[in-house]
Amino acid sequence: MIRTRATTLAGTSQEDVSRRWEQILQELRVTQTGTQIISGFLLSVAFQPTFAKLPEHARVLYLVLVALACVATLLGLLPVVQHRKRPNRDPDRRLVGTSSRILIALLVLVTLLAVGVAVFVFDVVIGGAAGIVAGAVALAAGISVWVLPSRPAVRRAPPDDATATLSRASR
Repeated sequence: MIRTRATTLAGTSQEDVSRRWEQILQELRVTQTGTQIISGFLLSVAFQPTFAKLPEHARVLYLVLVALACVATLLGLLPVVQHRKRPNRDPDRRLVGTSSRILIALLVLVTLLAVGVAVFVFDVVIGGAAGIVAGAVALAAGISVWVLPSRPAVRRAPPDDATATLSRASR
């Protein structure tokens, strides 16, 4: 049976649900690491001696980015917290489905965060025009990550009885 993107978890086995849960956890680990690195970078900026000299628009952008990083960090923890609230139980379809949607929201948020960090750094280091250009390039890259089609696996239909019979006869 070929599954489409629209296929839901209804009718899947516990083994499939557990496998999807493990995939979600692995993706959360990767995303959380990147989010923590960006958060650490952002938090260190405020303690630099030149931070007070930043123009107001750069400080506002900085605070928006810190807020996005905090929300991303908490959003990445949400599926794990939900799972921890259910000790000694296998993940169920609802948890996996909700966590999958949370992960997508987190990935969108991290994409926006990466674009914002590019704007901030280029704006502070080179100037406003460079920040806008860097933001446009980063946004284009971020959008392309989401809209470029992934290469689907080639699925071959099982041979029908006539083809299978001919194949065996030719051996």
